[in-house]
Amino acid sequence: MRPAPDLSLYLVTDEAQCAGAGRSVLETVVAAVDGGATCVQLRAKDADGGPFLRQVIEVCRAVGSRVPVLVNDRVDVFLAARELGARVAGVHVGQSDLPALLVRALIGDGAFLGLSASTDAQVIAAQDEGACDHLGIGTVRETATKTDAPGGLGVAGVARAASLVELPAVAIGGVKAPDMAPLAAAGLAGGAVVSAICCAPDPRRAAAELLAAWREGLR
Repeated sequence: MRPAPDLSLYLVTDEAQCAGAGRSVLETVVAAVDGGATCVQLRAKDADGGPFLRQVIEVCRAVGSRVPVLVNDRVDVFLAARELGARVAGVHVGQSDLPALLVRALIGDGAFLGLSASTDAQVIAAQDEGACDHLGIGTVRETATKTDAPGGLGVAGVARAASLVELPAVAIGGVKAPDMAPLAAAGLAGGAVVSAICCAPDPRRAAAELLAAWREGLR
């Protein structure tokens, strides 16, 4: 398995939020990467396979040579995009998706694999299995973008969970700009944001401010 990607500023897309701000997912992603986003996860829980595949391909064409593009949950869409030559970098799955060991077998050792975790047992099990490259631990606070998310752990709770393992971990769930410096200072590998960029009037500027806050926390 490969080392984890640069998770410092990890954009997770939400099509409805992008549309509400008057932009497509593609436009939002390109602007965010221009502003400094270091990794992109395309999430489309309710989309059919065909439209989601087209979105993955167009995003990979636009930014896949600049940052890793991961597909949330849909291993079939990842495999299809890769078969069609898209520069898609990996998959991210949750605890209720396909088991990480099976996903690893399907996507191969050359692709990134991230796994969401919210409890100590899940975090430790992920490292023991050895299938994933990095973890998404959360939620930092309660969030409306994932209706099945557990209650907020706070920055301290996420950092404590991350300290249980050696896998790089990105904080997920309700992360905003003021959280970035504390997360960096606490030893996380990055902050995953949704609404902080997808809902922003200027996603490029939002990404730049988020990354600057992250780097400030590393000093």
